[in-house]
Amino acid sequence: MKTIVCLDGYTLNPGDNPWQPIESLGNFICYDRSTAGTSQVISRAKPAHILLTNKAPISKEVIDACPNLECIVVLATGYNVVDIEYAKEKNIPVLNVPSYGTDTVAEMVFAHIFQFARNVALNSQDVRDKHGWTNSNDWSYWLNPQLELAGKTIGIVGFGKIGQRVGELAHAFKMNVLAHEHFSHTPPNYPHHTTDLDTLLSQSDFVSLHCPALPTTENLIRQQTLAKMKRSALLINTSRGQLIDEQDLANALNNQVIAGAALDVLWQEPPETNNPLLTAKNCVITPHLAWATLDARKRITQMVAKNIQSFISGNLQNVVN
Repeated sequence: MKTIVCLDGYTLNPGDNPWQPIESLGNFICYDRSTAGTSQVISRAKPAHILLTNKAPISKEVIDACPNLECIVVLATGYNVVDIEYAKEKNIPVLNVPSYGTDTVAEMVFAHIFQFARNVALNSQDVRDKHGWTNSNDWSYWLNPQLELAGKTIGIVGFGKIGQRVGELAHAFKMNVLAHEHFSHTPPNYPHHTTDLDTLLSQSDFVSLHCPALPTTENLIRQQTLAKMKRSALLINTSRGQLIDEQDLANALNNQVIAGAALDVLWQEPPETNNPLLTAKNCVITPHLAWATLDARKRITQMVAKNIQSFISGNLQNVVN
């Protein structure tokens, strides 16, 4: 029987997403969290034949310290926490979980869009907690500008599966869809226009980022690109924090270069208390939860179990190295 060790399982299963599909496949040991320091990761990973990780780093040193290690499974789509090239040298396959959260993340984009467009919570709080409507002289009022999405333009930077789903939802709301994509994908069948990044930034009312973290995309959004956006534009990032120069964005928000930003990801997670975006004007930040619906997390668990089964049976799937 294989020993399966999960280094950081809490975010996938904080108590509502049973491990049973994985537990049934071997001797399963799960830790809620493992600190980034190599020593704890090594001590916990050492017995593993199959090692599961989400954010705990699996470096060359960790791999060398685990004599039984045969397979690494990432509990997510991104696999930059694993030294996949060295794992390949050691004939250790690394498996990931692709395309589990397309709808979940795209829906979160629109949660942020509606936060800016209507801000239901702010106005409800004023009615319930501050008695704003009770004390009002008018039958109708609003605390933030109320925006209609129909006819607005959304610019989608990164037009893969999630980006295309965002565009599909935008089209349903009668928005105009602009797309910028470095990679080749089958285009969707709803109306959209592919354009260069500068044009997209200058014409969009909402800009939504859906790129991987690569050397070519690091700090894609910075002072120069922010200056090309409309002053009324709103920026949304549910992909990777590394796409944005955080100080440049904070400066742009504080100086009203753009109207607002909604961020589900940051460069460092959790952030330091001195992160400039925590005090920037009109900046909404959520703690990397776009992926985290129970539906999506259950899909991850099932797909991880299938990945492990594929290794045990010798018919590997979702290999990234």
